[in-house]
Amino acid sequence: MLKVSGAGLLGTGLAGCLGGGGGSTETTTTESDDGTTESQTTTAADPMNVGMVYATGGLGDNSFNDMAHKGIKKAESDFGVSFKNAEPSSPSDVASLQRKFARSQNPEYDLISCIGFVQSSGLKENAKRFSDQKFMVVDTVVEQDNVSSYTFKEHQGSFQVGHLAGLMTDMDFSAGAGETNGDLTVGFVGGKEVPLIKKFEAGFKAGVKHANADINVLSAYAGTWSDPGKGQSIANSMYNKGADIIYHAAGGTGNGVFKAAQSQGRYALGVDSDQSKSLPKYSDVILASMVKYVNEAVYRSVERTANGNFKGGSVQRLGLEQNGVAAVYGKDLASEIPDSVKSALKSSRKKVVAGDIEVPTKPENV
Repeated sequence: MLKVSGAGLLGTGLAGCLGGGGGSTETTTTESDDGTTESQTTTAADPMNVGMVYATGGLGDNSFNDMAHKGIKKAESDFGVSFKNAEPSSPSDVASLQRKFARSQNPEYDLISCIGFVQSSGLKENAKRFSDQKFMVVDTVVEQDNVSSYTFKEHQGSFQVGHLAGLMTDMDFSAGAGETNGDLTVGFVGGKEVPLIKKFEAGFKAGVKHANADINVLSAYAGTWSDPGKGQSIANSMYNKGADIIYHAAGGTGNGVFKAAQSQGRYALGVDSDQSKSLPKYSDVILASMVKYVNEAVYRSVERTANGNFKGGSVQRLGLEQNGVAAVYGKDLASEIPDSVKSALKSSRKKVVAGDIEVPTKPENV
């Protein structure tokens, strides 16, 4: 079942400069000292309207989609934009939701934000069909003059949390609700086995091996973004095989990894947002999260559209150097992680940015 919800803020100040035609009119009449009257009519511009088409899994994933929503909410606050959310229940819904926004006349949408690689095929057709409509897309590239594409170097951020996992599993560490076990084994749980998520796996494995080539990395895919029970089952199996730290790139499925970590007294690594904050009940086992600043991509695209500087036909590639991805320590466990580990991560980050460490994008190349 599709979910379409509206949200908006008519705003003041800058909001009056945004958007297209129409708007309300207001007539002000003033009376001077000599008894004459003067009327002045002003027209207030409509706010800029943005249509948000999210990835499957929807809002409330405490991860990828919620980061995109964070970006449009900030744009609402800063620029007075009005927006409407659309949440596809399956990939087949995406193209029709894009068209719904593009066809809308009341309101007309100044920008349609398409979140996730699942948008790609539908957007290729719709961008051609609605050539005057501005689109932005995250996690894929659509080569059309009316589409601004934003991609991330997830492998670089994943290298950082992999380096952390490799260093931590190799030491005697106990804090929060977990502890390491000395088995030199860590794990990776993906959602759907697609090239994008393979980048997370590849970067993570490379980071682990950068710390210690002898560490064993277990990998598995759940085949879904929204089944925490399956995520928990996979994670439990990995913990039972000796893993003490598991990194997930599985959307809502990954919530089950955190639950397994708590029940097993081990650790986990979050993804897309700082999940120690978005899922605070698991913060005692979340060592860090690989934050992917999807919110910034959404915010920047709205800002550029508002300023008349929409970059159609462009591709923005955001990695460690552009602060598009980052390893963010968990709010409860950050102070417990040794300074030597933090220093090592700072050093490897600099080397990745400088090109001294080349992070692979395919697991088979690790």
